[in-house]
Amino acid sequence: MNSKSIAIIRDLIYVITGILFCGFALKGFLVPNQFFDGGITGISLLIHEIYHVNIAYVIVLANLPLIVMGAFQVSKKFALKTLACVILLGICLLYVPYPIITSDKLLVSIFGGVFMGIGVGLSMRGGCALDGIEVLALYTLKRSSFTISEIILGINIIIFLIAAVHLGLPTALYSILTYYTASRAITFVIEGLEEYTAVNIISAQSEHIKEKLVKEMGKGITVYKGERGFLKESFDVHHPVDIVFTVVTRFEVRRLKNKVHEVDPQAFVYTSTIKEAAGGILKKRAREH
Repeated sequence: MNSKSIAIIRDLIYVITGILFCGFALKGFLVPNQFFDGGITGISLLIHEIYHVNIAYVIVLANLPLIVMGAFQVSKKFALKTLACVILLGICLLYVPYPIITSDKLLVSIFGGVFMGIGVGLSMRGGCALDGIEVLALYTLKRSSFTISEIILGINIIIFLIAAVHLGLPTALYSILTYYTASRAITFVIEGLEEYTAVNIISAQSEHIKEKLVKEMGKGITVYKGERGFLKESFDVHHPVDIVFTVVTRFEVRRLKNKVHEVDPQAFVYTSTIKEAAGGILKKRAREH
């Protein structure tokens, strides 16, 4: 079996597992308790509660315009995969007999969001989307000065305000917690435990630090040429310095800092989160889209 076939099977497993998790979140937690989420799923749940239309049909129909839009904004392949994914979710909601887990509002808002986030995150790793809100945001982005995050936030604020009017403020507030939990779960599933961190190190002992990073931690490094000094009391005094850059997982940050401070306790170390990284000597594979 070649690598392409393995990738297709892996993506299929991601998508099917994601659909099952989303179905579990909807039928086991959110729908029986009149809770909802953000995005197109939230709109579908609102329509279901207000007009009592079967949630399976509503989710499919609500996503169709955005799937068509996705064919132009992203790619036709993405749109077809997303269409198949959404239809499978509708079938899952119609025929899989999920049990109702709990009616406790706090448990519903937290674990409904967790399972929904896991499902959406897994489907995204499989190369499709169970919620078309990002496609709508991309479409709006080209016609406004707002960022994608601002557009999504604005859409969700409208959803929660409508829900507060029709379903009551407590339900809307609990559902905001569901949305937050789901968004964090999506991030966790997509980024994983090995979320990467960029590290920059400025030190007069950069040669020894390079040696520790490469030989003891097995890290690849990049070196920028810079200057240090420029203090208020001695602004004209400055020296050339190598600025060492490397990428580590967040679990390695503490170990790296300890090794740097063994060499130079006064070293300036600053970090920033990387959303995606691939290539070089990174061991983690690049995700397929």
